Amino acid sequence: MRKFIIEREIPEIGSAAREQLREAAQTSNAVLSELAPAIQWQHTYVAGDKTFCVYLAEDEEVIRRHAEMSGFPATKITEISKVIDPSTARES
Repeated sequence: MRKFIIEREIPEIGSAAREQLREAAQTSNAVLSELAPAIQWQHTYVAGDKTFCVYLAEDEEVIRRHAEMSGFPATKITEISKVIDPSTARES
């Protein structure tokens, strides 16, 4: 499975109530179960008018299918090629 960041433009999502976010997660989970095992949701960052979702998926097409079926836009899909963190600075 490949790792992707999905940017979704959703007006005012950053001020959504917890119940609205719960409903959105439930909708997403229902669609994910239909598309499994080709796609997995890891987590989402919510900020202002956007979300940034981290997914494992076989390819971009299954991400687009999830977006279409769930009703959540996939404004931009970017494959993650590497991950770095503070420990990357250390010499081995």
